[in-house]
Amino acid sequence: MSKKKRVFCPFCSKKVITKKEGDVLREFCPECKIYFYENPLPVVSAIVVKNREVLLVKRRNPPYKGKWCLPSGFAEIGESIHDAALRELEEETGINGKIIALADVDSARNYFYGDLIFLTFEVEQTGGELRAGDDALEAKYFSIYKTPPLAFKSNTKAIETFIKSKSEYWAILDSFSSSVLLKSPKEYKPNFLSDKLVEVIEQNAGLMAEHWINDVTQNKSTPSYHQQSHEVLRERFIEDAGQYVNWLTGNYDIKIIKEHYHQLGSRRRKEGFKISELLSALSLIRKYIWEFALSQGMWTKTIDIYRTLELDRRMVLFFDKVSYYVCRGYESA
Repeated sequence: MSKKKRVFCPFCSKKVITKKEGDVLREFCPECKIYFYENPLPVVSAIVVKNREVLLVKRRNPPYKGKWCLPSGFAEIGESIHDAALRELEEETGINGKIIALADVDSARNYFYGDLIFLTFEVEQTGGELRAGDDALEAKYFSIYKTPPLAFKSNTKAIETFIKSKSEYWAILDSFSSSVLLKSPKEYKPNFLSDKLVEVIEQNAGLMAEHWINDVTQNKSTPSYHQQSHEVLRERFIEDAGQYVNWLTGNYDIKIIKEHYHQLGSRRRKEGFKISELLSALSLIRKYIWEFALSQGMWTKTIDIYRTLELDRRMVLFFDKVSYYVCRGYESA
C-alpha cells in the first residue's frame, strides 16, 4: 500500500495535474494556479529509561500491529513538538513526563504514511501510572541493550544513539558504584572506565615486567630480590598483573585473592624475605602499572578526570587488600 496522490483540487474541485516548479515535479491546480507541497510528516517519540530499561509499547493498530516501538505518534496542528511527544507518551502509557533533551532526529520513508521525520526526545517521568493506552496492547520496560525487534528503524537508531550518548556517564556510575559497594560480578555487571587500562596491561605486561625487574633487582628497599632469577621475577609480575586485571574487570573472587596473597606472604617469609621488601616490591608493581598507563596518552578527554579518579580508587583498594593479606600470611608462617 502506498500513499494516495491528490486527484482533485480541494478548493475548486478541478482535476489536478503535475507541473514542474524549478526542478521539482509537483501537483498543480491550473484553475487556482497553485502548487501543492508534500512535506514529511513529523513523528515524535519518547525515550523513558529507568535502571537501563527503556519503556516500549506494543502497537494495537496497523501498520505493524503487534510490534513493539517507542511511545510515538504524529504531531497535531497547533501543538509544539515537545507537547506532542509528552501527549503521545501519556496517551499510550499513562506516564506524565518532562523533556530532558533531543535524543535523535531521523528521516524515513514509510509505505503507509510516506516521508516521515522522527524526532525522539529523552523524557523523565514526573507522574502518572504505567498502563497501556487505547492505541497499545501492552506497555512495559525492557533492558535497553536487549529490546525486541522494533516496528520502526528510526526507533532502533534513536535508542542506539541514546546509549552511545550515555555510555561515558553510565561508565562513571558503574565505576564509582562498584568501587564503593564492591559488588561481586555475580550480582553486578559493571561498565568500568578502567576497561581501557585492562587492554593496556594485557598487551604490555611483558614490557612493564621488564621495567619492574630492572628496578626491584637494584632498589635498596628490595635487597633479597637482587639475586633472584629474572625469569622467576617475570612470572611473579605477570601473576600479580593478572590478579589486578581480574580485579579491574570484576572477574574475581575475594576469597581467591585472600588465599593467594596469604600464601605468598607465608612463602616469602620461609624463603628469607623481609616483610618490608615484599611491601616495597608490591608498591613498585603498582608504580609501573600506573606510570605505563599514563605514558599511553589515556587521559586526553573530559571524562579522563573521572577515569583517573576511578583508577586511583581501584588501585588503592586492590593493593591495600593485597598488602594486608601478604602481611597476615607472613605473620602466620
